[in-house]
Amino acid sequence: MIDTAAKIEPAADLTHRIGTRLRQARHDLGLSLSELAERTGCYSKSRISNYEQGLRRMGLEESAILASALGTVTPTWLLCLDDDPPCEPEEADLIARYRATDDEGRARLRELAQSLPAAKAKRAKKTA
Repeated sequence: MIDTAAKIEPAADLTHRIGTRLRQARHDLGLSLSELAERTGCYSKSRISNYEQGLRRMGLEESAILASALGTVTPTWLLCLDDDPPCEPEEADLIARYRATDDEGRARLRELAQSLPAAKAKRAKKTA
């Protein structure tokens, strides 16, 4: 006889962890359920609440829509497939600014980012 309780528990735990991540990301942004629902343009606050409480598990499409509405996390992070923490607000702002600029601006930002480790090493040598 197969022990179904052993199979159900990990699934329930994962659903709970997914819901906790969604709630954490929403709280980090100071959003209410209504505000997040409005940002999605298609989900009700009740549905989002069900995800957060672990009563319902979001799928790939739902995680993509919610991650986009939040703007600070990825769908893979929401679904507990990637344990890298979500972006800090400053990181999310940089990403948004990068995406909003043209090709020339993006190239300049990449050049600047690539020069930062060398500048840090140079400063470290001066203080040593």
